[in-house]
Amino acid sequence: MTTLGAGVDVAAVQRRTIGTLVAAQAVGAVGITIGIATASLLAEQVSGSERQAGLAQTFQVLGAAVMAYALARIMSLRGRRVGLVTGYLTGSAGAVLVVVAGVAESMPLLLLGAAMLGSSTAANSAARYAATDLAPAATRARALSVVVWATTIGAVAGPNLTGLSASVADGLGIPELTGPFALASVGMLAAALVIAVALRPDPLLTARAAAAAEAAALDLAGPGAVVPATSWRRVAAAVREHPVLGAAGGGLAAAHAAMVSVMVMTPLHMQHGGAELRVIGIVISVHVLGMFAFSPVIGWLADKAGRAPVLAGGGAVLLVSLVLCGSAPEGSSWQIFAGLFLLGLGWSFATVAASTMIADQAPLDVRTEVQGASDLVMGLTAAGAGGLAGLIVGVWGYPTLAVTTAALAVGVLLAAGYAARHSATPPADRVLP
Repeated sequence: MTTLGAGVDVAAVQRRTIGTLVAAQAVGAVGITIGIATASLLAEQVSGSERQAGLAQTFQVLGAAVMAYALARIMSLRGRRVGLVTGYLTGSAGAVLVVVAGVAESMPLLLLGAAMLGSSTAANSAARYAATDLAPAATRARALSVVVWATTIGAVAGPNLTGLSASVADGLGIPELTGPFALASVGMLAAALVIAVALRPDPLLTARAAAAAEAAALDLAGPGAVVPATSWRRVAAAVREHPVLGAAGGGLAAAHAAMVSVMVMTPLHMQHGGAELRVIGIVISVHVLGMFAFSPVIGWLADKAGRAPVLAGGGAVLLVSLVLCGSAPEGSSWQIFAGLFLLGLGWSFATVAASTMIADQAPLDVRTEVQGASDLVMGLTAAGAGGLAGLIVGVWGYPTLAVTTAALAVGVLLAAGYAARHSATPPADRVLP
């Protein structure tokens, strides 16, 4: 049993951390996912252009990318709790702004609100890393995957609240498509409250203190854990020293971009074939189920079989999903249900494996910045892919989007191959072996 200071049990802190993160993910995911099925439809309605339909989701992904690094810097200075609360509160404010934009029929306001809304996505992503701060190496993927899994509770429920949100919108006298974002704001506020109250002691600060205590006991210099101001140069130095970080980040970015580009355009593809909003919501729920529900099994596989093989499995599943999506007719079909489910599952394989690789390799003194930089690259790649997705579908159609996205799935396979050939021992500043 590892203890810190006056009898603080690090393992007990880890258990409380996981419980708190699970609760926050469950309620926060409602806010993040409830608008997925309607974001592109609202953007098309406000802008009057199908080609701009993907911009709302693209700006949300872009906002998540920018906030990923901003929140990482906050966490480096103040710990995980302050960073996560900041992310959820910013996202809640963004959801309110989206509602205002829908009422005012203002595309600029809609895009600003969507970018702010992305802050909650960044917070949810950072929460998975918070689960690894005190986790032993042998179970690190499982710790991360349990927090990813918790998103299932709210994420599957979120899109299915689309019908209820329409009633809420009618009651508030706002456009029907803005109803999901009104409910989203409440979910994000709830997540912020859970983190603010229960994430104590802070896992990152506890890990730093434990590392310093261990170093002092051995009469060694500490791992630099108390130096929070870290620049991009130090992040780049960490990647050069541990090149698997680059492969993991690349695989994570490619998988996320593949998932986002196809997912954001699927509601339009279905609507053009006459699918009802309720059915579109169900398809998105099935997709989200694939993203999160099986992550504990994937985490177990990543701990037992290795990170690189699981990352490769993610690339393979993504390729199969794109074949199915590319063959799906407009409207509702078994191909779109199966394709979207596998799209989420492939993303889950890649995300759990690549994220754990990053947690394995990132040195403690630059950990949050490496993780934030990885999520920043992931988000920027996905934002670019999402923006191009709208243009591709508008000019050539949804099947062409599936075919071109296959290049990203191949990128996941290449990243897995590099990681397998250049696997390395994690840095020696880990507190719990």
